[in-house]
Amino acid sequence: MIPSPPSDSGRWKDEPPPARAWKCRPGLSRAARTAEQDRAAGGGDRRLVDLGDGRTARASVELKVLPRTRRIRAYLRWSDRGKTRETYLGEVSQPTRALNLASAWHLAQEQQLVTTPDASTDSWASSPAVRTVMKANRSRDTKPELALRSAIHNLGLRYRVDARPIQELKRRADVVFTKARVAVFSDGCYWHGCPEHYRAARHNDEFWKDKIAKNQARDRDTDAKLLAAGWLVVRVWEHEDPTETADRIAQAVRRRSNRLSTSSTDARPE
Repeated sequence: MIPSPPSDSGRWKDEPPPARAWKCRPGLSRAARTAEQDRAAGGGDRRLVDLGDGRTARASVELKVLPRTRRIRAYLRWSDRGKTRETYLGEVSQPTRALNLASAWHLAQEQQLVTTPDASTDSWASSPAVRTVMKANRSRDTKPELALRSAIHNLGLRYRVDARPIQELKRRADVVFTKARVAVFSDGCYWHGCPEHYRAARHNDEFWKDKIAKNQARDRDTDAKLLAAGWLVVRVWEHEDPTETADRIAQAVRRRSNRLSTSSTDARPE
């Protein structure tokens, strides 16, 4: 019997997903498993997780079908100082394991859980200008971020770094003020399409336009979801002066903190 195709949500209608859609082939060597992950991710250098302090780890995608379910769930796994870390990516619903691995790696890249690779001369970033931009790109602790955080810290404010403002929303802000509910995003001029400094690539123009457009759409969606949950979103371009920006952020945080504190006091029963 041929299994029924999955619905849009990733659930197979009549029975669990077939083994070929998610299970690793028995007896596959370690080298073959590595090659399988590399192919799905688009290269071994696209599998790196930033651990901070200049350290990275090469991640893998694991596909699971939990007991009594009809969904394939994808997880990103890596090792940090001997401990295995894992984060849920989402559901995948392609007919083969290879396609589901590729879908899962796409989710990891969309969620910015893996770093952008250092592009070499034979990479898909085919122009020297684009390669330079990509080499400078990091998922966190960029020079503009560090300068902004330092300026905010000098104003006496304390914050969380690279954190989810809302746990159920798989989006991370660069600086988070939990009590004031203020999320700060330091946006790179290239990757987020700065109106002043973004310049379209001369090679693979359509690819990069689509990439930047998706990033911008994701930014708008993030802003809308945080706003709906009662958060204030502050977006900062990397070219902006960190001291001036820190002052603006500090004013917003203190204003919000006072307002929330007053609201909490007013709500207390007499």
